[in-house]
Amino acid sequence: MSLNGIKVVEFAGLAPGPFAGLVLAHNGASVIRIDRPSSTTRDLLCAGKRSIALDMKTASGLRVAKDLIAKADVLIDPFRPGVLEKLGLGPEVFHTSDKQEGLNDKLVYARLAGFPRNSKHSTMAGHDINYIALSGILSMLPGTMDKPTFPLNLIADFAGGGLLCANGILLAIIERGRSGRGQVVNVDMVSGSRYISSFPLLSVGSDAWAGPRGTNVLDGGAPFYDVYTCSDGKWMSIGCLEPQFFAQFVDKFNEVMKSSGNQGSWSPLRSTQYRKEDWPKLRKYLEDGFRTQPRDFWTEVFHGKVLLINLPSLGTDACAVPVLSPTEAAQLHGSPYPVPHPELSRTSPSPLQDEIKILDPGKHSVDILRELGLSEEDMRQLVAEGALGKEAQELAERSKPKL
Repeated sequence: MSLNGIKVVEFAGLAPGPFAGLVLAHNGASVIRIDRPSSTTRDLLCAGKRSIALDMKTASGLRVAKDLIAKADVLIDPFRPGVLEKLGLGPEVFHTSDKQEGLNDKLVYARLAGFPRNSKHSTMAGHDINYIALSGILSMLPGTMDKPTFPLNLIADFAGGGLLCANGILLAIIERGRSGRGQVVNVDMVSGSRYISSFPLLSVGSDAWAGPRGTNVLDGGAPFYDVYTCSDGKWMSIGCLEPQFFAQFVDKFNEVMKSSGNQGSWSPLRSTQYRKEDWPKLRKYLEDGFRTQPRDFWTEVFHGKVLLINLPSLGTDACAVPVLSPTEAAQLHGSPYPVPHPELSRTSPSPLQDEIKILDPGKHSVDILRELGLSEEDMRQLVAEGALGKEAQELAERSKPKL
């Protein structure tokens, strides 16, 4: 795979850091996650990774971590600014400067923070919703007339955080091929959210976003770009922005309404699409119409009998697609979980199917320590010093022969 031979050290964290490591692991990188001893984790983004448990408060635990980083190609730091620096693991320790020779000048040191490192919020706690709030994009998202709605934790954690972090790492690895040197990759999720939202933020004040939130084409204002509830409580998505696609949609929809006797006194024409004064009538017409039949009926209207069958498209260009549940989508895509993307023609990523489960902290500690060149006696000494945690230390004590 593309990243075969690349060694990554990832400090355990929440969504964005693990996702960045997952992208690298899916493409062949060897990823070691450093966990706290006795920690519990619900991290599902661990396919292909290995774990070592280290107590960073002990001198020997810190030494092992430094040795791992000194031999790595990439470090993923998910902590607030200054945490690793206080431990003596900042980039200045590894990168060569005018003042000193670093331990690993080829290291790509990726720092993933919530808020911009030079902002007054830099050391604050926060989560996705807070980051997109400061980015400007949350205020533009659809919702009710009273407030916008956040799209799970996808924008900051995964798109503006983890994915941009992985992208920055790859850029630094490419540049290292020319210079022979690593560098610091700084990612914060406020700035990342702004960057991946370039199109809407740059469009503010243009015709596309001329009105208040909820009145424009892409923020829930346009009836032909929205989600509609069907008679069974399931949904259809409509996205026929272009006139030729709206024409196909409205012709099909009107045909169903007429044949079922539900057309009423008003029905839209093809020319109705961009007459904003008709949008309220068009929305009500679509809402009432979709509620007359179940979702799979509407799917068949626009696609034929191909729902959940992986066949070449038999549908129309009406841009009307059913909203699938996670279970239905897994059936459609032939996999119970998301698979790596994009696909490469020669060095395609691996889904690492057998590894998709929670990774127990410290599961591979012994193997990783052996790879570092530590002997059995060295490992016993680490245990005695508490570097692998109190539980390992207490277990070793109980295992000693009684005199």
